[in-house]
Amino acid sequence: MLIENVVEPILIDENVYFDVETYEKCIRFAERWFYKLFPYQKFRYAFAFMYRKDNQDIVTFPEQLDIMARGNGKDGYLMPLACFLLTPMYGVKNYNIDIVAMAETQALDSFNVVYDMLESNAEAMKKLFYWNKTVIIGKQTKSKLRFNTTNARTKDGKKTGMVIINELHAYENYDQINVFTSGLGKVKHARTWVISTNGNVRGGPFDEKIDNSTSILNGEHNHLGIFPFINRIRLDEEPLIHEPMKKYWETHDEADVDITPWCKANPSLRYMPVLKHQVIQDYKKMTKQSSYKLEFYSKRMNFTLNDEEVAVTSWENIRRASYSDVDLKIPRTHDELRGKNAVVGIDLATFNDFVSAGFLFKENDEYVWKSKTWVCKRSKFFAGIKFDFGSIGSNGFTDFEIIDEDYIDENDVVKWITDGMKEYNVLKIVSDSHRFPMLKKSFNEYGFDVESRDNSFGLLRMIRLNTSVYNILGPMIERLFAEGKINIGDSAMMRWSINNTALTRNKNGDITFEKIEPKLRKNDTFMAFVHAMQAHELLEQQTITVYI
Repeated sequence: MLIENVVEPILIDENVYFDVETYEKCIRFAERWFYKLFPYQKFRYAFAFMYRKDNQDIVTFPEQLDIMARGNGKDGYLMPLACFLLTPMYGVKNYNIDIVAMAETQALDSFNVVYDMLESNAEAMKKLFYWNKTVIIGKQTKSKLRFNTTNARTKDGKKTGMVIINELHAYENYDQINVFTSGLGKVKHARTWVISTNGNVRGGPFDEKIDNSTSILNGEHNHLGIFPFINRIRLDEEPLIHEPMKKYWETHDEADVDITPWCKANPSLRYMPVLKHQVIQDYKKMTKQSSYKLEFYSKRMNFTLNDEEVAVTSWENIRRASYSDVDLKIPRTHDELRGKNAVVGIDLATFNDFVSAGFLFKENDEYVWKSKTWVCKRSKFFAGIKFDFGSIGSNGFTDFEIIDEDYIDENDVVKWITDGMKEYNVLKIVSDSHRFPMLKKSFNEYGFDVESRDNSFGLLRMIRLNTSVYNILGPMIERLFAEGKINIGDSAMMRWSINNTALTRNKNGDITFEKIEPKLRKNDTFMAFVHAMQAHELLEQQTITVYI
């Protein structure tokens, strides 16, 4: 698809100029001072030297995207090119290059590829460059290579020629990236270059970039000028992950491992015997250690393993629960809910972390969920939580509140529910047993009783045996997601929460809902939905309240 829908159209475009001379200089420079480039790396370099013929200050591909599995030398292949762009052979003055990463060690690793080469060839290189451990400067062009972390509040206004974004998958939003890309356009040949593996953060810039790239690879017009070099094993190709090892299990000879399928995610694999050996070792580790499967699939195969085998449902199903048109991101709608029957679900672990509550409705064959989540800003985990809190108030980010207090007041949660009860006919309020006494006290002040054997009409229901409940609800919720019968609307919080939840079986065969990562990937909003679903049978008969 890359050749057919991206490369070939460029080759016949009369308004594209390929600077062959500078490209060949770059290859010679890289191989003279760094190392021999693999064939696919030379192929990639070519698309850095294509420009609009009618204005050669503008590159044909202002967005370069390299997605490949761990160990393939993303830094090592790109940094010789970055170094070349500082030289008079490229010839653009003040062509500053910023390396951006979430962690300083990631950005520094890229920077050090060039720094170490200069140190090793100091006598020759000092004619072209000045360098220290924080910046490399081309003496004639005054172009600078710098490394940055995303803690970059003072970086606005930079005159940047190229931004290298290392490990895009780690970002929840574009806020920190935009600090650097906003400096593009002041120098000719403006471009961004993303180098990344897959990751476990869903719904962020990485997924958006993959979605846009997939559309281009499928033939959509490339308005954004993206060159999408995506090396991965797709969801429909999972058997390829296991294909190379079939003969090995008979002979136990690594020579019998046919790595061809793995090369879809690892373009350097056929040239790097040490990497091949390590991937084989990691595969064997995965077969013995099930907890390593997510790591192997996502990092070694660039395979998005967040569907039935890890998360409670696939990311595609989660998006279908939000959008009537996934590609256009048109939110799902529902009929007027005022006066309709509803069940309330509540989930909380501690009042100094997250609390979630929501109203569950049954409309025709689908379940509609409207929720709110309270987030304690003073939680010791808040700074590290992997969610885009900064987008609060924008589309998809309106159903949570950040509380700048030591704890979340349970009375605020109860009031939100009772305010909703003025619009909806609430049949039951369901919570698990954790912290139930505190909620009970607040609800009692509104005159609500607890359901019991002697009082089946009590509005408050406490789930006493979660395992037995989950054994029933787990398969049901899986099926509803698969059939597209859950409607959560445009809620980034709910999408994130669902994707943070694994449906697993314990040693007794019982189903449980577990957090995929206990501290930083919260699932309270989804668990509130699960608790509400415990009383879903009450929604089968609708009672319509007429407001006069």
